[in-house]
Amino acid sequence: MRSNDGGPVSTVAPGIRVLIADDQPLVRRGLSLILSPDPTFEVVGEAENGEQTVTAARLLRPDVVVMDIRMPVLDGVGATQELARTLPSCRVLALSTFDMDEYVVAALRAGAHGFLPKDVSPEELGAAIRTVHAGEAVVAPRLLTRLISTYVRAPAGAPPPVTDTGGLTPREVEVWRLMATGLDNTEIAQALDISLSTVKNYITSIFGKLDVRDRAQAVIAAYESGLVTARTGGG
Repeated sequence: MRSNDGGPVSTVAPGIRVLIADDQPLVRRGLSLILSPDPTFEVVGEAENGEQTVTAARLLRPDVVVMDIRMPVLDGVGATQELARTLPSCRVLALSTFDMDEYVVAALRAGAHGFLPKDVSPEELGAAIRTVHAGEAVVAPRLLTRLISTYVRAPAGAPPPVTDTGGLTPREVEVWRLMATGLDNTEIAQALDISLSTVKNYITSIFGKLDVRDRAQAVIAAYESGLVTARTGGG
């Protein structure tokens, strides 16, 4: 195949543009070395704190930022919040040294599209970046529930059960509740004896009515509203 000027046209799809943000040079270099050999990815830059990350993202326009959530100057939560506000097409994959980290919940609330512990395999990292780039969330449902049930609570004195469900139908409330207790879509379909596509349709409607972006924010909302508690949520 040739272009209009007679030259060859590349049939290779452009790589996913990735910016790596971590305050440890060895971690940044390690992540870059993992991703660079894969033609799926193009590592466009590195940053050592949140402020540099925001500046670099505005200049380099990455598709995905692999973001350490504990960094100096401006931490990953603040950087994620700023990117969500100013560069909404740039997706953030948060990294933490710890599985259970309150900063993870803050990052998800701020707009991160997923979370991975730093000890994941290269294959898991690559798969997560592809998933986030495709617009899906990356947090294992049961890990998400454990995180949120540990660090998110309804305000003191909030009356259970929830009185404001954002206009959700009773069936949507039940799907929301099951989602918040750690069930994935297949498990929800089995629990309610409905098809997987129906579950996906319910979840899309739930996101719209609650004005949340993804599963993580929906689960956070469930705990904040009192729909589920740490005891009912499996935490």
